[in-house]
Amino acid sequence: MPSLISRRRLCGATAPSLGQRFRQLREQLGETQATVADRFGYSVRTIKRWESGSAAVREVWVETLEDDLSRRSSANKGGAPLPEFNFIDLFAGIGGLRRAFEEMDGRCVFTSEWDLQCQKTYRENFTMSHELTGDITKVPSSAIPSHDLLLAGFPCQPFSIAGVSKKNSLGRKHGFECETQGTLFFEVQRIIEHHRPSAFVLENVKNLTTHDSGRTYRTIMRVLEHGEQLGYKVFPKVIDARSWVPQHRERIFIVGFRDPVDFDWDSLEGRSGRAPTLRDILHPEDGSEEGEEPYTDEKGKVNPKYVLSDKLWSYLQAYAAKHRAKGNGFGFGLFGPDDVARTLSARYYKDGSEILIKRRGGNPRRLTPRECSRLMGYEVLGGERMKIVVSDTQAYKQFGNSVVIPVVRAVAKLVRPLISSEHTGQFPLPLHLGR
Repeated sequence: MPSLISRRRLCGATAPSLGQRFRQLREQLGETQATVADRFGYSVRTIKRWESGSAAVREVWVETLEDDLSRRSSANKGGAPLPEFNFIDLFAGIGGLRRAFEEMDGRCVFTSEWDLQCQKTYRENFTMSHELTGDITKVPSSAIPSHDLLLAGFPCQPFSIAGVSKKNSLGRKHGFECETQGTLFFEVQRIIEHHRPSAFVLENVKNLTTHDSGRTYRTIMRVLEHGEQLGYKVFPKVIDARSWVPQHRERIFIVGFRDPVDFDWDSLEGRSGRAPTLRDILHPEDGSEEGEEPYTDEKGKVNPKYVLSDKLWSYLQAYAAKHRAKGNGFGFGLFGPDDVARTLSARYYKDGSEILIKRRGGNPRRLTPRECSRLMGYEVLGGERMKIVVSDTQAYKQFGNSVVIPVVRAVAKLVRPLISSEHTGQFPLPLHLGR
């Protein structure tokens, strides 16, 4: 199918204007000026100006509607079906939650992530059909597209009681909004309250349940479940990634549904076959893996820069010995290819002490960022490589803060059949808009 630009050149003066073509496509898709205005983030007045020719419409929006119509025609002829639900990705990090749900025919229509380095990685690994938004606190709920599913790996913060105490002293009423105002969970709360999506999946560290003496978790659950607030049916579960990857990594997933559903965690599927070990993610260093600078040389040998210096290795051993003498468990973690690692943390870039890899003769080494990507399930040894476009320091932080992809896939498999797809076809299909 020729592109819009090439067709205009072929047709010459008889070709419709971009505004006319936009209107034709909109009408063929059965959409109103109001729905496309909501889709693309413009006012109805702007859409009218595009179609009347009094304002120029960007070619990318016309091409988006053309792709939408083409995809719909293909689906009607037995081709690839349209995506069946739309979702938004909040506190997106490098897109771990998105990746799993996109594989389930979901379509991401909004992304928010404030960290510029994470944004860089995110853009390199996903086709973007929308702008990547930074600070979610600056985005009104009404400016976020309607969606069937909300995903959020929100940071954990204590809820201050100062505002509540002040209202108590003044005899004023207060509610859950007062308790959560000023926290990043409040951003999730206000968006759910405004859009009422069919479902949500929230992810956080296991310690959310005990954070701030348990008050944080209790407040979150009350807000999500309370009938006068959000009123969702909520199912929390702490899941250890050990079944899927060679890493003990416990994270809490909080799944919620607006309408009554038959959901339980009993059918959560782990990885079949043998339990994975670090051998599954480490560079084999035997010539079987294609080299990749700066992580390995052309023969697949790990770059010596990842080997601990004598000074650092001596320090870590002395530090561990000191704490063992005091009866503490602090110290480094030393692992071989048949072992299972500790949790990869965002501080791994500092000294790598929680996961050090044994070497035959000589000091141990850190994992390379490529091995971290495998440890988090973003890729498998010998498979397609994720694009790592940031420094080692940033890569360690990003993977340490991320989710384990196979775990999210297992969660998505449970959640997917219960999502009510109310907004299917209301948003542009994924489209590469350039970097």
